[in-house]
Amino acid sequence: MKTRKTYTQIAGLACILALIVFGTRFITIVPTASAQNANEPQMIDDSQLQALTTTVGGASVLPTTRTIPHWWGSTLDPHNGITYGYNMVGADPNSCSGSDCSVTIEADITPLIVNIGGLTFSGNDILAATLASPQFALNDYGSTQYATAAASNVPRGAGGALSQNDAGLHLQLEDATMRAQFNKTGSSTYHLILHPNVLPAVTIDVPNNQGVLLQSGRGVVFADIDINWWSAQMKNLNSTVGDPTHLPIYLTNNVLLHIGKNVLNCCVIGFHGTSPVGIGAGSANSNGNAKVQTFACASWVQPGIYSRPNGGTDWALQDIHALSHEIAEWADDPFVNNTVEPWLTPTAPQYGCTGVLETGDPVVAIGFAMGTNTSEQGPNPNGTQSADGFYHPEDEVFLPWFMRLAPNTVSEPTQSVSGNVGRYTLMGDLNPFSGFRQPATGCN
Repeated sequence: MKTRKTYTQIAGLACILALIVFGTRFITIVPTASAQNANEPQMIDDSQLQALTTTVGGASVLPTTRTIPHWWGSTLDPHNGITYGYNMVGADPNSCSGSDCSVTIEADITPLIVNIGGLTFSGNDILAATLASPQFALNDYGSTQYATAAASNVPRGAGGALSQNDAGLHLQLEDATMRAQFNKTGSSTYHLILHPNVLPAVTIDVPNNQGVLLQSGRGVVFADIDINWWSAQMKNLNSTVGDPTHLPIYLTNNVLLHIGKNVLNCCVIGFHGTSPVGIGAGSANSNGNAKVQTFACASWVQPGIYSRPNGGTDWALQDIHALSHEIAEWADDPFVNNTVEPWLTPTAPQYGCTGVLETGDPVVAIGFAMGTNTSEQGPNPNGTQSADGFYHPEDEVFLPWFMRLAPNTVSEPTQSVSGNVGRYTLMGDLNPFSGFRQPATGCN
């Protein structure tokens, strides 16, 4: 595999994020971002512009726990002889039948209006584009026109067959991902559907000592906020959620997060998490009939923050890339406690040697084109062009990759169907890195 870039290690970050601060909730509507009286943004070099995600909290659940619909399974890892158990969202693909295989989750979307440094970054501005994106709208995943290329300094790669056994069907992104992961494609009644509900927007005013404005090499200005302070605001919002069977989604627009006091130790583009309701945000057990609330927080990423002109480096890291990452990880690790044999990959060294089943982490910035995107499709502020008229979902790693299964008889066969071997990621043969055509490797 080839290393895409060097990142900062954030192993163990989830352990230090304590969501303990209660903020104030404002429900209001404010105008679109204005540059009047804005603080001068600080330039960030592309070598410092990282793409990170994390998790927050964690909870144990029982079948009686009041939370999202989920199932428990286990798989023997033949490499170390350990059987790993895990919870996943939806119906059990190994035992469900008929209409019971289709599960719909209510997704409660809260747009966040963030005031920082004299500018306003409004989730309302990209709400319609998010609802029209593959995350919620229906598309044919039989093929894609473009995919991430192997080399980081070349234009986007050619597309081709994607989830070929679902060709002709119109599905949501996470539905297509879960169907391919468990080879429940074609005429299968297996579905995981998100039904979006838009809640009133919430305004968050960022103190001067908790965030700054940064500007990318293509001239895009974005918010850069301390992750600990921001996480506390999300904890406050999540404490007001009434139904633990719903998935709250906190949607921002060009709001990224830095780790520690160095504002250039940036940027976390999203996270998902879980907290036992009434207990707090950290790792306490919540057995019996308690409530366990899952949630996701992700930023819309404007073209030209990461994506270079004409489909070059980080081509896929724009629009819903962060949201697709967090939703996929929520579906495969909803309670942030699914562990696997530790893995390490050159495509995402920022996660170090880790033993978590986080499906998006190994493939950050690797993605494909899907759907028609009409939002922010003009040139970058410096006149270059990064937008290309598509949405850019992230590729997602499947369970057999983490479980070292070879051959893989669990997932949809690869596009080449060589020996009827199942794929290890949603993109299958379109993922250009050889480490995703075989199971995960260890950390030595």
